[in-house]
Amino acid sequence: MHLNSEAILRIEGLRKVFRSGKSDLVLFDNLSFQVAKGEMLAIIGESGAGKSTLLHIMGALDRPSAGDVYCAHLRLSLLSEEAAAEFRNREIGFVWQFHYLLPEFTALENVAMPLLLRNRPWEEAQGEASRWLREVGLEPRAHHRSGELSGGEQQRVALARALVTEPRLLLADEPTGDLDGRTADSVFELIARLHRDCQLTSLIATHNVMFARRCHRVLRLQNGRIEEIAPGALPA
Repeated sequence: MHLNSEAILRIEGLRKVFRSGKSDLVLFDNLSFQVAKGEMLAIIGESGAGKSTLLHIMGALDRPSAGDVYCAHLRLSLLSEEAAAEFRNREIGFVWQFHYLLPEFTALENVAMPLLLRNRPWEEAQGEASRWLREVGLEPRAHHRSGELSGGEQQRVALARALVTEPRLLLADEPTGDLDGRTADSVFELIARLHRDCQLTSLIATHNVMFARRCHRVLRLQNGRIEEIAPGALPA
């Protein structure tokens, strides 16, 4: 598949160190790679390899110990806390392994929340939220609270909430990790369709090799280093 070669993300010399007692734990060091606009990139690796931390840094939720992340022409390490929050709100949709829906609100209200935080009028936010629930096949469940939804439905609502602000980047951290096989497959299919339809650039941290095989590129994070693997070279 031909992709736009314009790099939307540029990662240069990234290092992350955690203080552990009297010693330093180097999670990863000197990571450098680019992500092209429109790409669907899988990041694989064992638990503890640093996949989530890497996503957090690329999404301006965490800062590296050294190195830089550039998104378009922004250098994320130079952003103030306020500017980083604005960047996340404007450019990025996050989906986590756990849905983090607010239990006291309905699916519609959860999806509308990012727009309400932007001071959009309720009628407008409600209309957009309804449209996104329809997009993920859950409009009939709009007035159900999260506890009344299945795991797959909760993750679909979380995906709608992530995309309601029309971000350019989707960062997904084990988005199907809590789901059974069939449900996980349907959620991944939805992510892949929305990636295409919404012209997203998507970075997906996953343990699921079958899903990684269906991405444009695969990066494996291992022993603090990153290597690129051809998707077709992964075990079927």
